[in-house]
Amino acid sequence: MSSPHRLAALSTFCCLVSMTASAMSHAEEIDVWIGTSSAKPSRGIYHCTLKTDVGKLSEASLAAEIRGPGFLAMHPKGHRLYAVGTLGGKPSVVAYKIVRENGNSKLELDSSAEIGDGGAAHVAVDPTGQTLLTAQYGSGSTAVFSLNDEGSIEQRTQLVKHEGGSGVVGGRQEAPHAHWVGFSPDNRWAFVPDLGMDQVVIYKFDANHSKIAPHGSGRVPPGGGPRHMKFHTNGKWIYVLNELSLSVSVFDFDTNEGTMHLKQTIETVPQDQLAKEKFKSASEIRVHPSGQYVYSANRGHDTITVFGVNPDNGELSVIEREHVRGATPRNFNLDPSGRWLLAAGQDSHTLACFDVDPATGELAYHRSIISVPAPICVLFEPDYR
Repeated sequence: MSSPHRLAALSTFCCLVSMTASAMSHAEEIDVWIGTSSAKPSRGIYHCTLKTDVGKLSEASLAAEIRGPGFLAMHPKGHRLYAVGTLGGKPSVVAYKIVRENGNSKLELDSSAEIGDGGAAHVAVDPTGQTLLTAQYGSGSTAVFSLNDEGSIEQRTQLVKHEGGSGVVGGRQEAPHAHWVGFSPDNRWAFVPDLGMDQVVIYKFDANHSKIAPHGSGRVPPGGGPRHMKFHTNGKWIYVLNELSLSVSVFDFDTNEGTMHLKQTIETVPQDQLAKEKFKSASEIRVHPSGQYVYSANRGHDTITVFGVNPDNGELSVIEREHVRGATPRNFNLDPSGRWLLAAGQDSHTLACFDVDPATGELAYHRSIISVPAPICVLFEPDYR
């Protein structure tokens, strides 16, 4: 074979190898961990996989038996999974080792600690993997736990009680109700949206000593009932989901001062579309990895609202509302690539997959749906938000 032909053949071969490697990299199966409520037939934490090339979900299987492991969190190294639930009859935070063998992932009980102030509604691990926080809705408190180098739970280092309620919405806001915990991208600040107080409580955060110190708050419109929040990818804007008013409040965040400044509140669903609903409640909010879109879930209306993000100021505008193909979307999540969205139907016992259009942010039902008992948290590995 002449030299030019050999070069052409070699070039073709390299191209094929490159295409095959590319296809293999895109045909990845990633873990999906699912927290569930204590309602039957749930038995604990469930696991399935998502094929990222085609958006196909595997059947779900029980990964760990525990009562009501509602919300889950991932260690930044991806080797520990944390859950809040009832272990041995006591409300606890529990750490599991993630064991991967022969292409399969399973959970092994690693460590646990009693919360000591009732059950928790949410859990988060700081980006350094040294500290874990939980939010107690019923008692209105934030608990702080230290983690060792392996990610095992050492001890509770603090329990901080919230005080007061706005009283705007009867039966929901007479007392504090801590609903979510999380950290600023620079790990200097911790945040706890409190539904009862109509405030996002801000703490100074000391990761090395697993301590928080009260600092201030960001206030949503009265009666909003802040539930969950997320940072924009630039770290400068915060999106707070208001459960009671089904709205999103947009804040500027000053990381040097640790202050939040409200600049927009927008409905997730128009009030006239909610008039006939006997139950209506916002549940979860996510920011697309591109930073171009924000998504929020509406229980009762059973939809996900897609917002476009103004790149100049972070303010939102509605793009569409997509039905979740299930009942009561307590939670949903975007896979790390931002190509797929999984919506958990708590009352329909379903997990449904949607394609995310990168050009518009719009969702398209992908016809991949599986049965999961009472799902209320969807966590991708290595996503630890």
